[in-house]
Amino acid sequence: MSEKFHIGEGWDIHRLRPGNRLMLCGVEVECGYEAVGHSDADVVLHALIDALFGAAGLGDIGYHFPPSEERWKDVSSRKLLRRACELLDDGDWSVVNVDLTIIFQAAKLGPYREKMKRVIRETIPDRPMVNVKFKTAEELGPVGENKAVEARSVVLIKN
Repeated sequence: MSEKFHIGEGWDIHRLRPGNRLMLCGVEVECGYEAVGHSDADVVLHALIDALFGAAGLGDIGYHFPPSEERWKDVSSRKLLRRACELLDDGDWSVVNVDLTIIFQAAKLGPYREKMKRVIRETIPDRPMVNVKFKTAEELGPVGENKAVEARSVVLIKN
């Protein structure tokens, strides 16, 4: 029997406010802002989780981790990612590769790239190939005005 491959796409955006704890890819980024959200508001891991659920036909992050449930308040998005991977494993899916794009105007993220990739590889049991790219919004829209941070994810899974 041949392997089956599925592709998933995820996207998320979070408002920013002044602060000192912005989580991106499970890494704390020092930039004078923090994201607003129910969990730790890691926009990148949320986009990644949505991509994984989409590829496996499992709905979306809001279905599995609804913000209306108090148990998800302030939880680490790495914990949510681990749980998402458990659900994929239940269907015999494994993660082949992860491609992430972070759209952020307020700070240069290049110095965080290798740590971000490492944290994601260490969090996903399959240890997939991980790529992280950075873009600005060219000072346009809420991201360009430092009012938001956005992330996109594409994944390939197999079983």
